[in-house]
Amino acid sequence: MSKVKLALSLATASLWYRRRVLALVCLTLTLSVSLLLGIQYLRTEIRQSFTSTISGTDLIVGARSGQLNLLLYTVFHIGDATNNIRWSSFQKLEQDRRIDWAIPISLGDSYRGYRVVATNDQFLARLQFGNNQSLELAQGEWFDDLFDVVLGAGVARQLDHHLNDEIVLSHGGGRTSFSNHTDLPFRISGVLAPTGTPVDQAVYISLDAMEAIHVGWESGVAIPGRGLSPDRARARDFTPDSITAAFVGLSQPILTFQVQRELNQSRDEPLSAILPGVALSELWRMMGQFEKALLGISAFVVVTSLVGLVAVLLTLQAQRQREVAILRATGASPALIASLYSFECVVLALTACLLALIVGAGAIAGLSPWLLEQFGIQISLRPLKQDEWLLLAAVPVSALLVSLVPATSTWRKSRKQGFGAADTD
Repeated sequence: MSKVKLALSLATASLWYRRRVLALVCLTLTLSVSLLLGIQYLRTEIRQSFTSTISGTDLIVGARSGQLNLLLYTVFHIGDATNNIRWSSFQKLEQDRRIDWAIPISLGDSYRGYRVVATNDQFLARLQFGNNQSLELAQGEWFDDLFDVVLGAGVARQLDHHLNDEIVLSHGGGRTSFSNHTDLPFRISGVLAPTGTPVDQAVYISLDAMEAIHVGWESGVAIPGRGLSPDRARARDFTPDSITAAFVGLSQPILTFQVQRELNQSRDEPLSAILPGVALSELWRMMGQFEKALLGISAFVVVTSLVGLVAVLLTLQAQRQREVAILRATGASPALIASLYSFECVVLALTACLLALIVGAGAIAGLSPWLLEQFGIQISLRPLKQDEWLLLAAVPVSALLVSLVPATSTWRKSRKQGFGAADTD
């Protein structure tokens, strides 16, 4: 026990004596560990956010197509639908007693590169994200007038729009359109609160408004004289002939597979019903190689820092020959002297891990509101998970392993000095 105390006291004194040089090494290692742990933390959070892009929705129903294609154009607003589904098919969904609610959506138009989503009040009331979080309005109110529009948080921020601003929608879903609905401008009635999901990157209008702005249009071209004025449009009732897709919530989730099978086998109209959670998991697996590569690069940075630590210790070894000689003369064994290097490496690694935890927690707590507001990335401060603790624990273990290089070298040199009783290990 006395030898252990002696080793600890000698190592502590040695670290303090070389604190300036080793502080720079510790700083480098802290930054490396912070990068490694931060990427792993972000991987977990982004994966959770990604798979929770839409929650509480049991099925997404659209025209017959592949699972990922239906998910991409309904949830992520990427790509286009192969076809629409009839309004009568949507009404059957609403009348089905097994279905608690259904949200219709129609796509096809855009505003300065952002998708226009036509829907109804159920979208705000029923659609959820994350851990069953509901959509909320940060400003204003949900559309009430025919030509009211609600912006996602990202759209309002990027385009610097405010309540009551007038905007003109464009025909088609591309970023550039030469066909604009200039005769029927919209007024911004509300802005949604940030969600960190594709909801932030869209513009929302009513189904009636989508029908109204396309009166007098054929094959994507407005026919002169056949359009409606705002007043005439408000005086009419509009019922869509078709919609793009629908989000569906069941009264009993146990019925999900039964309803999905019936919809996929429908003889009235070719439909596809998908489980959003399953489709999101499949999409994430396709994208998972990039995150693994990023984690590998971070691990390489940590290894590089540990190699740098060994290089510093080997450089200092020449300056410690007198110190080693004195220790050997006072009876310290070669094993005790060699253990000082391992102890110093482990202490530096543990200190770097602790500092990395503090730096990481502070960065997440301080930057998470800004990341959500500016980039739509939702990251929350939480306790580390098991794989993250294991990754963190690997750092001092690796430091112990790499410390064997200078420790072994010192052990051999101290044995050659041969100070009598000091040779007893």
